[in-house]
Amino acid sequence: MKARASIFIALAIVLSGPFLGAQNRSQNSEVVAKAPVGNIIRGPALFETYCAVCHGKSGKGDGPMAHSLKAQAPDLTRISLRNGGRFPLERVQRIILGEAQPESSHGTREMPLWGPIFSEVTRDQDIGRLRVYNLAKYLEQIQVK
Repeated sequence: MKARASIFIALAIVLSGPFLGAQNRSQNSEVVAKAPVGNIIRGPALFETYCAVCHGKSGKGDGPMAHSLKAQAPDLTRISLRNGGRFPLERVQRIILGEAQPESSHGTREMPLWGPIFSEVTRDQDIGRLRVYNLAKYLEQIQVK
């Protein structure tokens, strides 16, 4: 039960980030003018904001909340190795969207379903799917050879 509470707290912190940032930006219009709009859909920024808390900044499963999970957070840099050297882009997108189950080594479904959350941030399904695609492409880029 304690681990679940920790996960919900981490999720609340992660999800409040964009809203807290919006408050700070509205107080300083100069920051808004300089902020790159594309960051809200870029794979690396999405990973750092939503995934690194469990999977770690490098994607190796060593994030600050990883110890609170029931199952070890998987090393996302080895997805291709676990799939015969091929990165399963479509399957990874479906897992993020919640349309497919993670591989059995992932354990239970503790990972939040980011697809619906990405779409709710701007209330635009197309932008949500673009975020999922960009996140999956970023994961493809960080694969070990």
